[in-house]
This record gives sequence, C-alpha cells and structure tokens, in this order.
Amino acid sequence: MIRFEDVSVTYDGAAEPTVRGIDFEVPEGELVLLAGPSGVGKSTVLGAVSGLVPHFTGGTLRGRVTVAGRDTRTHKPRELADVVGTVGQDPLSHFVTDTVEDELAYGMESLGLAPDVMRRRVEETLDLLGLAGLRDRPIATLSGGQQQRVAIGSVLTPHPGVLVLDEPTSALDPAAAEEVLAVLQRLVHDLGTTVLMAEHRLERVIQYADQVVLLPAPGAPPVLGDPAEVMAVSPVYPPVVALGRLTGWTPLPLTVRDARRRAGDLRARLGVREGIGPQGRGAVIDMRLPPRGRDKPRTTRTRERPARTGPIGEVRALSVLRGRVQALSDIDLTITPGETIALMGRNGAGKSTLLNALVGLVKPSSGTVRLGEATPHRTAPRDLVRKVGLVPQEPRDLLYADTVAAECAAADQDAGADPGTCRALVTELLPGVLDDTHPRDLSEGQRLALALAVVLTARPPLLLLDEPTRGLDYAAKARLVTVLHALAAEGHAIVLATHDVELAAEIAHRVVLLAEGEVIADGPTADVVVSSPSFAPQVTKILAPQHWLTVSQVREALRPEAG
Repeated sequence: MIRFEDVSVTYDGAAEPTVRGIDFEVPEGELVLLAGPSGVGKSTVLGAVSGLVPHFTGGTLRGRVTVAGRDTRTHKPRELADVVGTVGQDPLSHFVTDTVEDELAYGMESLGLAPDVMRRRVEETLDLLGLAGLRDRPIATLSGGQQQRVAIGSVLTPHPGVLVLDEPTSALDPAAAEEVLAVLQRLVHDLGTTVLMAEHRLERVIQYADQVVLLPAPGAPPVLGDPAEVMAVSPVYPPVVALGRLTGWTPLPLTVRDARRRAGDLRARLGVREGIGPQGRGAVIDMRLPPRGRDKPRTTRTRERPARTGPIGEVRALSVLRGRVQALSDIDLTITPGETIALMGRNGAGKSTLLNALVGLVKPSSGTVRLGEATPHRTAPRDLVRKVGLVPQEPRDLLYADTVAAECAAADQDAGADPGTCRALVTELLPGVLDDTHPRDLSEGQRLALALAVVLTARPPLLLLDEPTRGLDYAAKARLVTVLHALAAEGHAIVLATHDVELAAEIAHRVVLLAEGEVIADGPTADVVVSSPSFAPQVTKILAPQHWLTVSQVREALRPEAG
C-alpha cells in the first residue's frame, strides 16, 4: 500500500539530507510503527506519504514514494486526500471549522459525499472516539487532548485506505489513548486500513504494531522488522522492554501481560524489598521494606529537600467558570519549596486551567491564588516572570525570534541572567541544536526543550509545565528529569500537568488527581498511582503486588550491595 524506494529528503539550505536510504514497504491492512529519537526525520517520512513533503515543505525528494500506486512526486496532497488521511503533531494547525461536528464533516464535504453518508459517519466517529458530548462545542474551548481526538476523527470520517499519524496519543490521557488505539486496531483488523504511525510513547503503542521501522540516528538508513527484534537494538524503548533488557528476558516482552508471566523469578530476587518512588512532603526515600514483624523500614540514598521557608504558592477555594463550563470547582492546593506535583486526570479535567490560574492567565471566578505576597492575575508580567514560569502545551507560543541563538539572547536579557545561561540549558536538554536554526524548523520535542530553557533562564521559584514530555523521546525525557530533579533540589517547586504516568512515577513527590474540575485524590505518588489501573506505570503493573514504580528502582535494588 505504501512503498518507499531509496528515498532521501534534503530541505533548502541544509548541508545534509534529513533522511536518506529510506527503503521499506507497508503492506495493506497493517499497522507499522515508525520509531526513533527526536529529530531523526520521522515527521519527514510521514509527510512524504501524504505529499506534504516536498509540495508544501519545499526541499528536494529523491527516490520514489507511492501510495496505492500513486507517486507522491506527481500527486499533490489534494490528489491523495481520498486515500490518505493525515494527523500531524499539532491539532490546531489541522482545523478549518469552528465546532466539533462541523470539523468531522468537513473532509467528507470536500470529497462530495452524500449528506446521509456524512451524517452516519459523523455519528459513528463521535461514538468511536467518545466525542458525542462535545459535538456542539467550539473547538477553541476544548482541552489539548480533546482537540487531538477531534483531529483524528476528522480524518477517519472520509474512510481513507491509509492513515498517517504523528504522535496521535501524545496529548491524550491513558484511557483516551487506549480508546483511540483500540479504534485504530479495529480499523486495521476489520476494515483493512493501513496505518503508519510515529509515536514516542512506545509503552502505549508497541503492542499494536505489526512491524516497526526504526530510524536510529539522523541520516541513518532504517531498520525494519518484528517489534521485539527491533526493540532489542533500538536506542529508544518503553519501560517493559527496559525491564526485559535488565533481566535478560528473551524474546523481549512488549506487553505488561507477557512481562508478568515472566516476572516470578524477578519478584523472588527482589524478595521483601519494596521500591517506593519520590513521594510525600519530606525527604525522597528509596525504601527497603523489612520482613513483616519489624518496626520500621530502613532508608537509603535519600535525596534531601531544602528546608521549607513557607509555601511558594497557595490556592484556596478556587473556582473558574469558562463560558458555561465549570472548569474548576473549590480547589485547595499548597505548593512548598522543593516539591514536584503531578496534576493528572482525563482530558478536560481542569489541569491546564489550574496552571493558567497559577500563572495569572485565568482570573478566578471565586477563591484566591497567591504566590507569596503576589496575586498572579494582578501582577505585571515583568515582575511575575521571576516568581512563576509556564511552559504551555504549545511551546511555539513562547518563541518569536528567527534563530535559537536570538531566542536565548532575548531570554537572558528578559531574565537578567548571564549571557549564555539559556543556551547552556538548551544544550543540556537537547544536544545538537545549532544556534542559527529557526525554531519553526525544530521538531515538536525540540521546540518544547527550547521553550523550557527560555522559561528556566529566569529560575522562577515556581515552574509550571503543561504536558512537558509531549514530543520527547526517552533520552530527552531522561535529560528533562535530571534538570527537574536538580531544580527541585535547589528549592524550586514544580507543578506539571501530564498524562505521562511514567514521568509522574519518576519525578513526582505528590499526585493530584482531577476529575470534572475537582480534586478527587491528593497524596504521595505511590499511594495514588499504584491504586489506579489507569495511572499506574508499567513496572508497577508488572511487579504487583510489590510497589515498584520505575526500572531504575529495580536496577538499584538488584545491585549486590542492595541486599
């Protein structure tokens, strides 16, 4: 159905091809996962299928890409629209109408489908993606995850034979991601739809893939094969594969179920030791639980927090009404120095609204928000930037200069920081980005890293991040975790809204779970996520009933000195 024949793409002004030697085939009715680190050209490969590369992006495409027998060099995207449906990383750039129902119908209208067919398919798609309750909502009022589902739905309604998806679950909560992936699997298995998908959160999608195409490095030829075989050599891999590599399981498990079946010996080796992740308001402790009957666990390798000098932020009885929607209702939250809090919950639960209230972008309908003596929505931006910083879901909202170097220079000046401060942070978060690169030419993950560096340049006591790992590969996420750990150790408070349960397990002291604008759980990470089937990380599911959260905890416990 899709055929790449020795394809390379070189963008205007680039010294080297972004991708080269791309040669593989996606058979009809298969789901093929495109994997690899950030910046290796996955979006370029996907764009070549829909004709966006090179017809809209510019540059030179060498070799041949065919979709259902049509050569994308001679067929522009509009001439491929009946066979290829595309959803990019940014759903906002995808929309052409104002409401959910109109957006779902637009693609079919463009193809001239009959009204009765359009009506039936819209209803089917609303049900498939759990959007029925949002059909009349303006798209601008939806959460990022809800917008992502609408974007996916809009390309499903024309029933294309090929779906091209770039990070389709990146903005979705775990339950919504499972729903979308189940729909894709149904399309593949029942209707013979061909799916080519790029996704960094491999723990969500690897089990659905028939084949994996790995782009191991920029400009390197792809590696194509069985998912387990490719994961054995891949530089990016999910926690279940990391645990399999650690323990030497062969073949590598790709699902929690397969790993649980092999984990008996591992549980025995771990014995009575039980790993608990960062949690609580005191020190972050890697606990070794003693046999039953002893009084207390002994603690080791403690990461101490700075002594508290009072809360950095306080939210009291906060309610926010946005139009006719009660976005937040009676929220109480205290944020202390050195504390990392993960806001979790389904799409539309109010996480982003709470972050926006903390940074002064949203005015409370009732209740109060205080950052020390400051009220965010009444504080001038030039003063607020040294108290709180927000990295939004769309990092481009913070970027306006023509080069990375110019962005960093402006950030240093705005923050009153030493020259080079921002650039050093960019290098730490995402090495290899050149000074003269335009922010629009960066991948989604690279833009996020740049925006984070811009915000961190001012070293605000309170750092807010909205879906900070969206678009980041595992290596970039590990670098982000290192930076955030260091900031917390210095006394910065961090509040992040995330659907990334693995990130919460790795970094959060507390998890605040939101539903319908209300707090339904607030406690130590292990207490909240372990008890939740939706928000438990893979390692927890594999090693239950023992309470391990991350592969790094298991690795540490298996060291000879850990016994």
